[in-house]
Amino acid sequence: VQLQASGGGLVQAGGSLRLSCASSGRAFSAYGMGWFRQAPGAEREFVAAINWSGSLKYYADSVKGRFTISRDNAKYMIDLQMNSLKPEDTAVYYCGGGRYGRESTRMDEYDYWGQGTQVTVSS
Repeated sequence: VQLQASGGGLVQAGGSLRLSCASSGRAFSAYGMGWFRQAPGAEREFVAAINWSGSLKYYADSVKGRFTISRDNAKYMIDLQMNSLKPEDTAVYYCGGGRYGRESTRMDEYDYWGQGTQVTVSS
């Protein structure tokens, strides 16, 4: 399974961006999917996750109410709608796919990773 993240960019604080992650394989529909981010000098951290069917979602407290994760299994894609962006959201965002199928917050439960897309929020 290959994952390709896109949609990053530069936006002012309070603005919005939509990230997408496209998968190359049919196994996508069985995978739990997630978004993580890594700011300069920081550890990679969990942002949001969605289970294989899209019925369960989980968010980091720092993004709850501002970010929305969704998936389209017919298109082998997930999205992350990011609203009310803050400068502290600046990071490289990575999408991951995990064979357990659940909305995991743990990096070690993700088997595949996209290449990352840069999000920069200016104040």
